Amino acid sequence: MAIASRITTRALSTFAAAAAAKLPEAAVAAAGAEAVTLPTSAHPHQQQQQVLEFEDTGRLFTGEPSTALVRTLAALQLMSAGPLVDVGLAALRSPAVAASPVVQAAARATAYKHFCAGETAEEAAARVQRLWRGGMGGILDYGIEDAEDGAACDRNVAGFLAAVDVAAALPPGSASVCIKITALCPIALLEKTSDLLRWQHKNPSLHLPWKQHSFPILSDSSPLYLTPSEPAALTAGEERELQLAHDRLLAVGARCAEHDIPLLVDAEYASVQPAIDYFTFVGALACNGGGRPIVHGTVQAYLRDARDRLEAMTRAAEEERVHLGVKVVRGAYLTREARLAESLGVPSPIHATIQDTHDCYNGCAAFLLERVRRGSASLMLATHNVESGQLAAARAQELGIGKGDRNLQFAQLMGMADGLSLGLRNAGFQVSKYLPYGPVEHIIPYLIRRAEENRGLLSASAFDRQLLRKELVRRFKNAVMGRE
Repeated sequence: MAIASRITTRALSTFAAAAAAKLPEAAVAAAGAEAVTLPTSAHPHQQQQQVLEFEDTGRLFTGEPSTALVRTLAALQLMSAGPLVDVGLAALRSPAVAASPVVQAAARATAYKHFCAGETAEEAAARVQRLWRGGMGGILDYGIEDAEDGAACDRNVAGFLAAVDVAAALPPGSASVCIKITALCPIALLEKTSDLLRWQHKNPSLHLPWKQHSFPILSDSSPLYLTPSEPAALTAGEERELQLAHDRLLAVGARCAEHDIPLLVDAEYASVQPAIDYFTFVGALACNGGGRPIVHGTVQAYLRDARDRLEAMTRAAEEERVHLGVKVVRGAYLTREARLAESLGVPSPIHATIQDTHDCYNGCAAFLLERVRRGSASLMLATHNVESGQLAAARAQELGIGKGDRNLQFAQLMGMADGLSLGLRNAGFQVSKYLPYGPVEHIIPYLIRRAEENRGLLSASAFDRQLLRKELVRRFKNAVMGRE
């Protein structure tokens, strides 16, 4: 069975047109996983020039030991077993069970080993070194989130600064650093700040004395209904804590700027996302005034307001003469968003269909690729979707964006979509793997999201498993039978 590696002219034209066209605003709630199935054949006159190659798995997996391929295939197969994953998720969601040494040992030997780069920044750095020797980079992600108080935030910022220092000691250009604002500002304060920002969008006359910029954070299509009534103002103590959170973020941003290391601010869940975007723009205004941007925000394409907010932030960045840095993802909080919306009796902020999510992702990518070509933006396309990777690679080539241009990067999670990572690398594009690290008990929320992603629409994992099986069969035939 052929593995698709071409895209049609029609698909590429649709992708290019998406750079100028908005999605319908009528879309409402429901899905956001990834699909990877591509046409296995097309009429010859419809085929676009090949950009990414997946047919030759020998070339694709060059330098990858067979033992590593077997381990990866086994892990992906295990994660695709729905009932088994359900049992594991139930155990990890229970604090008492998750704290058990037996459960933590099991998690460490399975999901943790596959998706995480180790317990320390040094272990993650060693993984970056291996990736760099293989032609890819790494994104160091100290896997801490959801801080409850200022003391926890202070501990977390020390961990993020240590990650930057480790990245600075690696080969230039080999590493980025990823952070979560929920680790730098207490959750309750982020929620209250987000409520105030939503209320200000609905009532522009509301004065927020602590607000440091006027960058657009929300749009009329955002889930403003999450704040149904006017929230209380921040107290003097909360304003001081908010300033401390600003200071923590700016300390990490300044350290990254000192060493020319990109800082990627993760998007999170809708109840706190306005505050996260507010903080991201604080960092961008402080650190992105020069040439290459340091601070990159994240756009989640599974959100119905993603394109509107992206266009608004792009206009604001151009007006402020700030170089825009953006990471585009589909989104990883689908279950949480659906449960919250259901509990409140309101529409989900997620697109109604998976195709709407794909269209939004591809539209945002095309829109930003035009800005990369103009030199006004830096873009990281984080995707496990093969068709999105193909379309973006073809469009970048069509626009004349150099494959060595550091303002265009592709990224995939460690342990997922390795076939796409290697295909992009082999085509000459800049590729990084996202490397979460930290103690097992701190990484459990991340592992739960990865397990849910694999348990849902498994097409991304299925594509990798197809490639791995084909290559392992080829190697077996070569070794045992002496033929391809």
